[in-house]
Amino acid sequence: MSRKRRGAFSPMSLAFLDVMSCGFGAVVLIFLILDHQLSEQPQPADVDTSAEVRLLEEEIRIGEENLVRARNILAEVDLEVVEAQGLADRIQDEINSFLAQLAALENTVASEEALEQLRADIRSLEEELLRLQASAVEQTGTSARAFVGEGDRQYLTGMFLGGNRVLILIDTSASMLDETLVNILRTRNMADENKRSADKWQRAVRTVEWISSQMPVASQYQIYGFNTDVTPALAGTEGSWLEVADRDQLNGAITSVKQMVPANGTNLAEVFQAAAQLSPPPDNIYLITDGLPTLSSVASNDTLVTPARRLELFEDAVEYLPNRVPVNVILLPLEGDPAASAAYWQLAQISRGSFLSPARDWP
Repeated sequence: MSRKRRGAFSPMSLAFLDVMSCGFGAVVLIFLILDHQLSEQPQPADVDTSAEVRLLEEEIRIGEENLVRARNILAEVDLEVVEAQGLADRIQDEINSFLAQLAALENTVASEEALEQLRADIRSLEEELLRLQASAVEQTGTSARAFVGEGDRQYLTGMFLGGNRVLILIDTSASMLDETLVNILRTRNMADENKRSADKWQRAVRTVEWISSQMPVASQYQIYGFNTDVTPALAGTEGSWLEVADRDQLNGAITSVKQMVPANGTNLAEVFQAAAQLSPPPDNIYLITDGLPTLSSVASNDTLVTPARRLELFEDAVEYLPNRVPVNVILLPLEGDPAASAAYWQLAQISRGSFLSPARDWP
């Protein structure tokens, strides 16, 4: 019996290796033949997006052109208003001169023809003056003064702006110097110029300027500053109404407000009594303050005014207000008087006015 030799040659093994080698070679050949570079397909542009971008760019260009044109028109209108105002002043001077001549002629034996000629000249000048005044109103709107706040923000929601007789009450007590008690005491001992330039007081003054710019030209106004006493912005005008149409006088009143110096305590009853004494009564009141009153019209020996006592003083002062007159309260911040907001908000609601606690950069 013969023994099989180890390691004998097998035809089947050779055939299998040949097949595997040929298959691997075919795969390598195919791999080499194929183009493995990635072909990038161009992405079609978004037609709608491109058109919208071009439209927005065109709108921006047109808007910039319109803005430049509007600024040029505004500058021209301002120049025309100034020229019209100057011409109106000259015409008024001529009217006064003719009236003086007419009075002089009427006291003499002047001819009737000369008198009639003067009357005709006066009528002509008066008509021209009315036309110029109407033109100035049309070009500047119904407001008497222009005021542009920070960022040119002139909007305000919920506050009635206007009225036939507008009364502005501005608190001029020492608390209007700052928001904190420590800084109030520190600023109170400084020079008047430092007091006038205090940030909080400047906000109050700008608020008066802003209100004055919203008053209709045909209305009347009065401005009272109050601390322990009541002081009209224009000396000698207490108890009377001033004409908004008199721009020089209105500008003078605003200048006087800027010269006021905050000092002393707050007597709200005094200023409300002064408001009630105006005849005819106001139909819109703006109250610019920062807290409840600290004084009353009745003398007292109390050296310390508690928060409860301040609230009592406020309630007593409200009794002096004229009936059915809206009170619009603009309350500036003050440390240590938490009851003020609720009290003044209630006053605004009862009187059908409004309550505003403005941001630091308003107006």
